[in-house]
Amino acid sequence: LEKQVSEVQQYYGSSGNVQGNNSKGSSVVKEKGRDKLFAGTKTPLQDASASGTENPAAKRMQELMRQKREGYGFILGITQHKWAWPFLEPVDVKGLGLHDYYEYIDKPMDFSTIKSKMEAKDGTGYKNVREIYADVRLIFKNAMKYNDEKHDVHVMAKTLMEKFEEKWLLMLPKVAEEEKRQTEEESQAQREIHRAQEMTYAKMTTDLSNELNEVEIRLKQLREMAIKNCRKLSAGEKKSLAADIARLSAENLIRALEIVAETNPNFRHTENEVELDFNAQSDYTLWRLKLFVKRALEDEQKNSGGTFGNQNTDEKRNNSRKRRDFCDDSAKNLSKTRKLSTF
Repeated sequence: LEKQVSEVQQYYGSSGNVQGNNSKGSSVVKEKGRDKLFAGTKTPLQDASASGTENPAAKRMQELMRQKREGYGFILGITQHKWAWPFLEPVDVKGLGLHDYYEYIDKPMDFSTIKSKMEAKDGTGYKNVREIYADVRLIFKNAMKYNDEKHDVHVMAKTLMEKFEEKWLLMLPKVAEEEKRQTEEESQAQREIHRAQEMTYAKMTTDLSNELNEVEIRLKQLREMAIKNCRKLSAGEKKSLAADIARLSAENLIRALEIVAETNPNFRHTENEVELDFNAQSDYTLWRLKLFVKRALEDEQKNSGGTFGNQNTDEKRNNSRKRRDFCDDSAKNLSKTRKLSTF
């Protein structure tokens, strides 16, 4: 019960109300090309589906990725070009004797690597079309950076990149539209998750409230049973209790008066002058006082060299006078008349 209460308090006490962290899951996009390199390629795109089903935004993005050369299949169109062959596989640095290649190129890229990332199912694949676009551009940028402007590979890369950029500009509005729709749908999904969480914790709060009420009722019953079973304090025990209360520190003395007030609503313990009749208190209250005073005096004895022992002389004298008056009044007729200034 305590753990559940703590969980509810943590939920309602947090600023984000336990925001969900999984805004993206995974979905699969199938890309079928006409050339051998991209034949049968499958592209995983992460989406908000945790159950394995594809949400509408992911499906629309898949449709966008499935477009053929005559539409928006820009990658397939580029790989089919007659000048695409130098970029289909990784550069054979060793075989071509390009010993300084890695001095110029930090991140090599080629279409077979792109194909592998499109087929990846371990979470390392592309998350969206823009990532594919960036890697295709990187292929041509690397070729243009390493090779001289008059070199055939440089010319081929520049030509293909221009064609690729033209296709991308045609595709970009649709990509932006899909990204906007997907963002809206993910936001809606998060709102629904948040509402579901609120309903869950609201029900939990109601259930906990009912359980706590039942616990309170049970405690009240047990308290009443304990009161009935309490042995009455003898006159000597009451007199001893009054004397012990007079020995309490100011802080513990206030707590002792609060204990009386908890079961005696007519007792005004916050006034400057307090009158406490021991004979008018229930056995339950007297036993609570007895146990509290015993523990308090033991603690004060252990800590006698601490803060209590560091009180200034005037404060010690004042407390001593108050305790002496309290003890003298309490000893008369087993009733206590206490003149106490509010601490």
